[in-house]
Amino acid sequence: MALLTKGAIMSTFEEMLSEMTFDKITVSALVKRSRISPNTFYYHYQDKYALLNEWFGTKLRVIRNDVDVFSDWQNKIKVFFYMCRDNPKLIHHVIDSVSREQLEHYIFEITDVVFLSYVRQKTEGRGVTDKKVREIARFYTYSFIGFFLEFIWDDMEDDIEEKVDNLSKLFDAFIEGAIRV
Repeated sequence: MALLTKGAIMSTFEEMLSEMTFDKITVSALVKRSRISPNTFYYHYQDKYALLNEWFGTKLRVIRNDVDVFSDWQNKIKVFFYMCRDNPKLIHHVIDSVSREQLEHYIFEITDVVFLSYVRQKTEGRGVTDKKVREIARFYTYSFIGFFLEFIWDDMEDDIEEKVDNLSKLFDAFIEGAIRV
């Protein structure tokens, strides 16, 4: 029952995000539309920011759900970008409502794991220290945050296949150079 209730809250929240910016969504409007009590909402979430965090996490998990995500991160990024492009109002409503720091935190949290695992895989057996692997992965993560923000600023009209493929080539070339430094 609790999963059904959380699903209803999440579904209503996403509907509302498609209609308005996050800052316009109130808990009272959300519970009214969800046909639940405020107590039920607060049983599951501390506030609407906790709901946003969970919503963001479920949407971004598409990048790291599969076991093979680390060797196929490019396709996961493409899927994520297409998901953004297919939901432009929702994406802009979220981005226009959260601080840049929050947005970067969400993206960092999801992609850091992906890129750390990818760099570990690419440097395995090459005598690269864990510290160096983490530095390279952090570079990837920070670069990707800028890459994603540019995609949003360009109204998600970029050629996703080409952009991600080019980014992948740059990242692979960067690993080789970073290992030698």
